[in-house]
Amino acid sequence: MTSAVEELLSLLRLERLEDNLFRGQSRDIGTRYVFGGQVLGQALSAAQQTVEGDRAAHSLHAYFLRAGDIEHPIVYSVERTRDGGSFSVRRVTAIQHGQPIFNFSASFQTEETGLEHQLPMPSVPAPEDVKPADPLPPEVFDKLPTKLQRWFGRSGPFEFRHVYPRDELSPTKRPPFQHVWFRLTERVPDDPPLQRALLAYSSDFHLIGTTMLPHGISFLQRNVQVASLDHAMWFHRPFRVDEWLLYSCDSPTAQGARGLARGMIYSEDGRLVASTAQEGLVRVRNGAA
Repeated sequence: MTSAVEELLSLLRLERLEDNLFRGQSRDIGTRYVFGGQVLGQALSAAQQTVEGDRAAHSLHAYFLRAGDIEHPIVYSVERTRDGGSFSVRRVTAIQHGQPIFNFSASFQTEETGLEHQLPMPSVPAPEDVKPADPLPPEVFDKLPTKLQRWFGRSGPFEFRHVYPRDELSPTKRPPFQHVWFRLTERVPDDPPLQRALLAYSSDFHLIGTTMLPHGISFLQRNVQVASLDHAMWFHRPFRVDEWLLYSCDSPTAQGARGLARGMIYSEDGRLVASTAQEGLVRVRNGAA
């Protein structure tokens, strides 16, 4: 297993300090602060470890309260809110430097049968027909700040293939939707709680970026401030994150320095396996986009 995948798995293997108290480390992927997906995945991992039996997470809702410090661990305090006949609910507070940086609630359900329908997967090229992104030319890469060099030059645990690629260094205006094939670069254990934590981690990619597409701006611009405000996710059907998944994202609105993005995640055979929604801060200084 490559160091990037093993490092990600180790992030999600939290240290248990007490029955309802866990500690997780952080990973610098080239962002200024802790990547939001890391906190999502770790919070879900903590909550899952307090749920008995075969109940699986079916939804989560979270608020990002403060920026996370990459250089220090994060403590996750879990409240066992309810264990009913079919559902369990957990609340998680992520704490760093003595302050809450993130609030999270998740609901778990015993497997049941019932009515079933879904929207069809968008008609897009298969992942093997989508060209991987080319690396930046050396003359461009060498001029980037160190943080951005880490972002663009990293060999991360996920492979992304954009159906409609965009140059983040020279963005142009386009409609507010995008389709991205992604998968973990290596096979990992067939462990549903782990798979859900990995999908929660990866779901934080691309959402806020979708809100900026019609304005021709990028998170790389110095006058653009971007941050996740909240995140919601629903798990619908079984999946594997080490097999191709399609992230179909759109942004129905942006206003008041906030943009809303929605996502639907499909397996390669067309099953809708998860849905997401996120509102993010998108603030443009010294003029409007």
